[in-house]
Amino acid sequence: MPIELLGMIATTPGSESLAVTGPVVDPDYVREFSRAHEEAGFDRVLIGYSASSPDGFAVASAALHATERLKVLIAHRPGFVAPTVVARKLATLDHLTGGGRVAIHHITGGSEADQRRDGDFSEKADRYRRTGEFIEVLRRTLTSADPFDYEGDFYRVEGAFSAVKPATDAGIPIFFGGLSDGAVEVGAAGADVYMLFGEPLADVAEHIRTIRAAAAKAGRTVEFSLSTRPIVAPTEEEAWAKAARIYAEAEARIAARDSGDTLSFARPLQREQNSVSADRLQEHAKRGDVHDERLWLGITRLTGPSGNSTAPVGTPEQVAEALLKYYDLGVTRFLIRGFDPLDDVREWGEELIPALRAGAQARDEARAAESEERVA
Repeated sequence: MPIELLGMIATTPGSESLAVTGPVVDPDYVREFSRAHEEAGFDRVLIGYSASSPDGFAVASAALHATERLKVLIAHRPGFVAPTVVARKLATLDHLTGGGRVAIHHITGGSEADQRRDGDFSEKADRYRRTGEFIEVLRRTLTSADPFDYEGDFYRVEGAFSAVKPATDAGIPIFFGGLSDGAVEVGAAGADVYMLFGEPLADVAEHIRTIRAAAAKAGRTVEFSLSTRPIVAPTEEEAWAKAARIYAEAEARIAARDSGDTLSFARPLQREQNSVSADRLQEHAKRGDVHDERLWLGITRLTGPSGNSTAPVGTPEQVAEALLKYYDLGVTRFLIRGFDPLDDVREWGEELIPALRAGAQARDEARAAESEERVA
């Protein structure tokens, strides 16, 4: 099947390895960054979430109105806004931006400190159960033709109904991520797309088997997304040299931060994070900086539990082939973001993205031909 390519936009320039410049919200940068993704051939962009970052719905609206085809994936943390309200916000935005361009990503919260910044002192296990209820009420609000009642441990509504429904039959795709206890059950039961970090191939294969089995018990199927940070260059040697430069720049930025400098509000260097997915990446990094030939975890080891930080390194063709090995496992969506965010997006549009699409198509055609031969 055709792959979906996702990027990630921010509201101001900056990354682990680049100094932050400009205001926290730079409207011109948001428009430029969004258009760059569309021109490079991306299908969708993720708008991240933290307790100190700009509002994701507003950023999504700006990105949608700056582009013609680009879709958005709005990260949302359940527990602060009622699911019925979020459903109406999503459906309204869907209508106002052409239809079929809006999706939501549920993040239950891996950082206790960040949860508490917005007043949430609940236990992580409870947060996952709350996310499960949130998704259930959200989906019913988006699809129910009649008012409905719901009573759970965290949400209770009477006569809930939304006059505005998604603008297309595709609805509002529901994404979810997390590997903590309880996460798989929640995601398998409620998500359309389960988001995974870029772990080594064998580990991703095991996650897919586990989640598929849980979804099957619930009478459902789930698709999968994988998040990485590709580093590409014309030659493999140049790509590894580029990785070394990124490491050195990030190391210098961390030293500057520890001496009193600060990074962007959106920086992923949140050492207090309590995430099973991030902890797993740290365990992989302890075993070695490189896995599966070119999956580099140097930044993972350097930055600590920082989430999406693994990087396939090589030429565009080599990186595309490395990512397509996950496609062979069942991953149909790839979330890629760069260490030099805007320039990386433009560079990827020249060779990496076309190579990914061509490689996926070639695999699909080969499988179709094999199926026809077996039938014959």
